[in-house]
Amino acid sequence: MKKIGGRIGVLMGGASAEREVSLRSGDGVAQALESLGHEVVRIVLDRPETFAEAIVKARIDVAFLALHGRYGEDGCVQGLLELLRIPYTGSSVLASALAMDKLKAKELFRLHNVPTPPYFVADESTLEGLAETHESFGFPAVVKPRREGSSVGLAIAKDLPELAAGIRSALDHDDSVLVERFVKGMEVHVALLGGRVLGAIEVCPKSGVYDYASKYTPGATEYVAPPRLPTTRLRGVMNLAERAAKALGCTGACRVDLLVTEGENEYVLEVNTLPGMTRTSLLPKIAEQAGIDYPTLCDLILDQARLHGPQEVAPSSAVRVAAEPKVTRVRRAG
Repeated sequence: MKKIGGRIGVLMGGASAEREVSLRSGDGVAQALESLGHEVVRIVLDRPETFAEAIVKARIDVAFLALHGRYGEDGCVQGLLELLRIPYTGSSVLASALAMDKLKAKELFRLHNVPTPPYFVADESTLEGLAETHESFGFPAVVKPRREGSSVGLAIAKDLPELAAGIRSALDHDDSVLVERFVKGMEVHVALLGGRVLGAIEVCPKSGVYDYASKYTPGATEYVAPPRLPTTRLRGVMNLAERAAKALGCTGACRVDLLVTEGENEYVLEVNTLPGMTRTSLLPKIAEQAGIDYPTLCDLILDQARLHGPQEVAPSSAVRVAAEPKVTRVRRAG
């Protein structure tokens, strides 16, 4: 197997609502890669307008993305790294942007016959005629910002006033909101690496909703691996996860979140192109069940770092050459 070496920059922090989780992910990844003998530099990003300066100053050969949410998971940093010609982990600019945009992801799921809960899009103007817009959609309904991660701004509405309040709250995070039909079922998360399934885990939040608090409050959620499903059905769920990731063009490590109902139906909720990488995050938990320890998982993700755009681009000016770090790919024995 080809290995990527050189100076590895672990990008963490960022400017999204998931900054603190990203810092924990990044620190865990950096420690793991250092334990394997890699040369690692921690790049803690802050304001988006300073991202390019921080990355160029670090003079890295490859970027391991431990960012989450806006500016880190939505194609922005990926586009910057393409321009700087620095290989990076995770999905391409386009796949990252599509997965982060819940509406566009759902449109592609439907195009590729990937089942996903029914939905409609709401914004500030929707509130005035909300009863008419919602009509027979039914309750409870799930409200979530269109472009946020980690269940930020998620709400479950049981009636029209709660729906209006949930939309207003979600609009604090985005200028449009997704309203989904509530589907009762087992929540199953499937991890993929390089287009292949690593395994799956069942998520059982004690509150009944896998929101931000359930994800990051110790003891708030029970995890069961493998999920309590018949073997044939679990195989079908994992196949559906593969189809969802493929529909969006995702590469590298990703996680697909699904609902599995008692009525033998499965629905894809979303695809996470940069899933959490703390040692207790779902991707490492699933990898561990597959016999892959945390440092090895980080190394395997690193091995798939690459550029997704044109590979040979001549410098347009001497200024660009001076400002851009040299990008190399170093091979070491596997």
